[in-house]
Amino acid sequence: MRIDLHCHSTASDGTSSPAELVAEAAAAGLDVMALTDHDTTSGWPAAIAARPPGLTLVPGAELSCRWHGGPWPISLHLLAYLFDPTDVALAGQLARIRASRETRAERMVHLMRADGIDVTWAEVLEHAGGGTVGRPHLAQALMRRGLVDTVSEAFLPEWLGHRYRVGKEDLDVFVALRLVIEAGGVPVFAHPRASARGPVVPDEVIEEMAFEGLFGVEADHTDHTPAERAHVRALADRLGLVVTGSSDYHGTNKTVRLGARTTAPAVFDQIVEAATGSDVIA
Repeated sequence: MRIDLHCHSTASDGTSSPAELVAEAAAAGLDVMALTDHDTTSGWPAAIAARPPGLTLVPGAELSCRWHGGPWPISLHLLAYLFDPTDVALAGQLARIRASRETRAERMVHLMRADGIDVTWAEVLEHAGGGTVGRPHLAQALMRRGLVDTVSEAFLPEWLGHRYRVGKEDLDVFVALRLVIEAGGVPVFAHPRASARGPVVPDEVIEEMAFEGLFGVEADHTDHTPAERAHVRALADRLGLVVTGSSDYHGTNKTVRLGARTTAPAVFDQIVEAATGSDVIA
């Protein structure tokens, strides 16, 4: 079985619609795919309706979180699988985060316009297509004007990485853990040692997360070096956490392809068994 547990659609910052994404997953030879858009479940119905025969769909989300225990806050992402999308507490917090993302993106547009870059907020919203607005949508606006060639280039400090970057609200990671678990979901720490993305939390934080109910860690990720993957695996073994692997697919926004990293079938079975909020679609 080929199992990819971290994929994004146009419901957040991917470039394939939920329906297109499940078709692409089947064409890529995947047996199982998780839809994990940022802070939203809005893509679930379309993905479920369009799911090709033979593809098992795992409804999920990737939660924007932050750890506040060090000298400065550190951003991190929590993958949540098979939770109840109608859970009032979790749904309310996700709505708050989405609203914050939109406010942040609009402020970034104003900063660019102040420098003479003719990006408009209406254009960004149109191309987001009703999905959760993120920096990739702003990056695409810069690409359309020929100011950058790729999303990665747009994320450099002279563009959206610093000059036009605005902070956003996130969930405290321990609050997020509790909300996911109370909604019957299974929490997995996404790319926990991806130092290429910025500061990472110390191992002691992952230990505390494990004590609070963290189920697994995503070790096999493109943004992890071989040494970082080995470190995460050793930590998971010590803490009794499962280890997942995923592509973190974003369509043409990134060069990583579906199924570039995969999860072992036995681990997938453990995740499904642990979930009580919703079911896989098979």
